[in-house]
Amino acid sequence: MTTENRALRTELETLTTEAFRPELAEIDTLPTLDIARLMNGEDAEVAAAVALRLPEISAAIDAIADRMARGGRLVYAGAGTAGRLGILDASECPPTFNTDPGQVVGVIAGGPQAMVTSVEGAEDSAELAQKDLDGLGIRAADTVVGVSASGRTPYAVAAVEHARALGALTVGLSCNAGSGLAAAAEHGIEVVVGPELLTGSTRLKAGTAQKLVLNMLSTITMIRLGKTYGNLMVDVRASNDKLRARSRRIVALATGASDEEIEAALTATGGEVKNAILVVLAGVDGPSAARLLEESRGHLRAALTAAAG
Repeated sequence: MTTENRALRTELETLTTEAFRPELAEIDTLPTLDIARLMNGEDAEVAAAVALRLPEISAAIDAIADRMARGGRLVYAGAGTAGRLGILDASECPPTFNTDPGQVVGVIAGGPQAMVTSVEGAEDSAELAQKDLDGLGIRAADTVVGVSASGRTPYAVAAVEHARALGALTVGLSCNAGSGLAAAAEHGIEVVVGPELLTGSTRLKAGTAQKLVLNMLSTITMIRLGKTYGNLMVDVRASNDKLRARSRRIVALATGASDEEIEAALTATGGEVKNAILVVLAGVDGPSAARLLEESRGHLRAALTAAAG
């Protein structure tokens, strides 16, 4: 064993996410239902661990929303499961919130092929992280969220360090206390979920915790940016039959209008849900709705207030 490998092994042995649980040493001999109950019990602990970090999560969201309101982007950077979760969250923003595909972005160590296959050594490359961020042209208005269960992944840490040097806002999301990733970022979020059911398999509780936090980062940021009206997704992009039906239902829930009024409003606004709601509730035409929303920076409540005044 090389000195480098020995040092890494020693480091891993100090991480909560890598800890061995002797009480589970014979889990493979248990009935399937018992294993499922054990795993379900483990998962039930994750939300409580996230709850402990809500102040840090909220502070990060407010900072992200402020940057994005000024035209910045939200970029997730990670390796393995963490990188895949970031890409998943980013890919769901355009259909859910009608964001531009370049507004919320995920990068993963090893590139797109790492979504489905392991790219050896990619997570250990700080240079690769810097190259990936430079390819995006990271600037001061942007936010880069490094995601790593261990909090030590060189790719994620280097992404945060490089982004911070460029003046971007940085967030470090990990599942171990005292992580290098949190220390490198302006906003450190450490959701300590404890040792995994399978030793070191951080796609389990740690992966679930990261998914929950990423859900919060993107969803609440979009709420702050006016992408919702109450709890309605008024910026939904109607790109298929299901979403077109959902668009009509959202307008109905927001306005209580008849089907005929809803169809007329959606036609007048080119299918834009937020604009159609404004047409119905404020009694304005399509172009006026577009102007009011532009002046209110996309916030429907502000546009309704302006129309009433």
